[in-house]
Amino acid sequence: MISGGEIVLVFLLALLFFGSKAIPDIAKTLGKGMREFKKATNEIKREINESTSDVKRDIDEISSAVTKETSQLEQEVTDQFKD
Repeated sequence: MISGGEIVLVFLLALLFFGSKAIPDIAKTLGKGMREFKKATNEIKREINESTSDVKRDIDEISSAVTKETSQLEQEVTDQFKD
């Protein structure tokens, strides 16, 4: 992680290179860039979730069917041994 001293050093270097008038514009641009990056990341996550929802639903249906069949077979075996 970045310590407080490193942040101060980076800020001072930015102040030297860009001047005090350009710092707010740079910060504003960085904020917009971060917001756009987060928006794009969320959009990608949403698309992945939408595209995999069909697969997940199919797997859940198969799992449910297998569980039901297994329960029925267990019951049949138990009934055979009871007789």
